[in-house]
Amino acid sequence: MEKDINRIKVVLAEKKRTNKWLAEQLGCAPTTVSKWCTNSSQPPMETYLRIARLLEVEIDELINKNYFRTN
Repeated sequence: MEKDINRIKVVLAEKKRTNKWLAEQLGCAPTTVSKWCTNSSQPPMETYLRIARLLEVEIDELINKNYFRTN
């Protein structure tokens, strides 16, 4: 089963941004962003929307579509 629900880590790399940068922009702990990037936890939907705006991507780019095809 595919574990990776989100693509936050991938999109951050594509945009040449760091976990620390995202944490600063969102006003949260870097450890929280790290958990999202490793898919050990997921951000709330409102946070997905904020992340998409900050990274200038559509929200669906933050979601691993393969996860939903296999589950």
